[in-house]
Amino acid sequence: MIKIGTALFEACEELERERGISKDILIASLCDAMVAAYKKHMRIKESANVEAILDEQSGEIGVFRTKVVVNEVEDPDEQISLAQAKEIDEDVEVDDEVKIEVTPDQFGRIAAQAAKQVITQRIREAERNLVLQEFMDKKGTLVTGIIQRVENRNVIVNIGKTDAIMPQKEQIPGEYYKPGNRIRVFVLNVKETTRLPQVIVSHAHAEIVRELFELEVPEIEDGIVEIKSISREAGYRTKIAVWSNDPEVDSVGACIGPRGSRIQTIVSELKNEKIDIVRYSEDPVEYIVNALSPARVVSVDVLEDDEYAHDAMVVVPDDQLSLAIGREGQNVRLAHKLTGWKIDIKSVSQMEKAEAQNIKNYQEEPQEEEIEDEDDELKQEIEEEMNQQAYDEEDIQQEEPSEDAVDEEEDV
Repeated sequence: MIKIGTALFEACEELERERGISKDILIASLCDAMVAAYKKHMRIKESANVEAILDEQSGEIGVFRTKVVVNEVEDPDEQISLAQAKEIDEDVEVDDEVKIEVTPDQFGRIAAQAAKQVITQRIREAERNLVLQEFMDKKGTLVTGIIQRVENRNVIVNIGKTDAIMPQKEQIPGEYYKPGNRIRVFVLNVKETTRLPQVIVSHAHAEIVRELFELEVPEIEDGIVEIKSISREAGYRTKIAVWSNDPEVDSVGACIGPRGSRIQTIVSELKNEKIDIVRYSEDPVEYIVNALSPARVVSVDVLEDDEYAHDAMVVVPDDQLSLAIGREGQNVRLAHKLTGWKIDIKSVSQMEKAEAQNIKNYQEEPQEEEIEDEDDELKQEIEEEMNQQAYDEEDIQQEEPSEDAVDEEEDV
């Protein structure tokens, strides 16, 4: 046996406290390292009956080999004679198994080197598994981190036991990410690698808005108010559709809070990003009207409604057209994402002009019914003329005398 003292156990307990790695994992790693060192020292490739045993009370560790008690030894590596086994344990019998210590002399340095390599590898594996498990559970949630640095346009954020990567496309346009600042990010994905897992986070994802509302609005967390849909253009504007499952609770008012306290907290967290809270409705016309707020709507005409395509024509006052469309089409684009409907917006004057043009075109084009009526009248006239001609020919034939009648008159 090799005396290792109590320092090892103290180190294992410290690692367990600091990194969350179980003490049993470290002790098992040490035993595996002893077995590997023994096989390497004895030049043994495979041996299932070799194990290392650590006595925590005495602080000693040794390598033992399990052998079967037999009357005649045929394989010294696997068997032991009954007489030799009796020296170890007087109560042993044939076919029993005994553990024999085979720790080599001058084995301390070899064992220490092997133990260092194996324990280091096991610690890394244990850390990787802990981080992987932790952030797999946090996938799709909001976490708080500290900005470490910016590398190749990627922002490195420390989120606890590992550093996460925020790619450029997941950053808010125009936002300056200063190292040392605290930031809330959304865990997008966790990729397993040979080292620590790679965690991908986002600061522009729409689900960040949902998480913030769930934190600030108790009615949403309790399930009284439900978030139906979110559309976001990070750094500029967000639209969120809410619905109340309790008729006595105003969904929009609950999200705004007393004197706008709740919504102001969220807006501050999102660096003064504009947020439009609209009331969800099962009626697509009402839903589209709400989604286009703050613009006023005159009418909504649903052009097509099926599970594959949703088209709607929206008419707004002339002075509301630019507001309804938004800067560079932002308002109508967010309303489309929020409702799932393709929205075509026209002003009242544009609609009147289009209708007048349609009426003019309609009047100028010959109508199909009139053409059909003229064709029918022409056909009827032709038929009448042909029938009259047939009648005239028949009358002529009746007036002309036959040849027999002429002969009879001549004979008279």
